Amino acid sequence: MKRHIGVVRSFLDTNIFFYAIDGRDPSKQKRARALIADLAASGEGVVSTQVVHEFANNAMNKLGFSPEEAASLCEAFADHTLVKPDFELVFSALRLMKSSSISFWDACIVSAAEQAQCKILYTEDLSSGQRFGGLKVSNPFN
Repeated sequence: MKRHIGVVRSFLDTNIFFYAIDGRDPSKQKRARALIADLAASGEGVVSTQVVHEFANNAMNKLGFSPEEAASLCEAFADHTLVKPDFELVFSALRLMKSSSISFWDACIVSAAEQAQCKILYTEDLSSGQRFGGLKVSNPFN
């Protein structure tokens, strides 16, 4: 895996990929595409199966892509490390819900990022600057 200086292992939430295909906000689209490309090129991008599932569902239900088109779009995820769910991830998310008062699905994202030893979680769904241990939340659109 090729690493670029100054790049750290980073988790990309669903909304980053969604903005990359959603042309309604060109500024967010440009930023999302650049972030995805940078992390793919550095080998430091991480996603979970939850992100892939949510993306495919949103591409079809919110933007009208066909299942075949959604499948083609999901090929971009292959450029990133994939975290697969296991029992420990679920249990970790449940503990995190209790300690941090976040939703189960957000806790699954945070737990997947922690499991992959990411330092940054790129998302709009949590407060930018928020910390979960060594993981920092960053909204790339601020």
